[in-house]
Amino acid sequence: MVSVPVRRDQVAYATRQGLSQRRSCTLMKVARSAIGYRSTRAVRDGPALARMAVLSAQYPRYGYRRIRVFLGRDGHQMSVGRAYRLWRAAGLQLPCKWPRKRVAVARPRPQAPCGPNQVWSYDFVFDYCAKDAFSRAGPPG
Repeated sequence: MVSVPVRRDQVAYATRQGLSQRRSCTLMKVARSAIGYRSTRAVRDGPALARMAVLSAQYPRYGYRRIRVFLGRDGHQMSVGRAYRLWRAAGLQLPCKWPRKRVAVARPRPQAPCGPNQVWSYDFVFDYCAKDAFSRAGPPG
């Protein structure tokens, strides 16, 4: 199933190829009265879309519902459905809200050593390098 605007384009193509408009409309199943139709939606929605983009840049955490209130104050009255359609048509969306990193309170904090033999560590890198250096040098003497 092809949409009406596409069929209108097909009729225009057929008439450019030399077929009459009446015959093209019959073949493409388009009413002849629909050939000259131009949508007024783009003209009507243009100023509201531009203002919506400005407001969403000014208030990045506001969604389409709150932006719709600002548009209503500016004189662009619209329903929630139309506001959502314009919001999606403009490609606007809220930025991701990342969760806050919380510090674990229940985990005990490590205490600083206060006596001998409380902290043990072994330096594996040094041990490997020292072992490797001695094996390459050969036996002393």
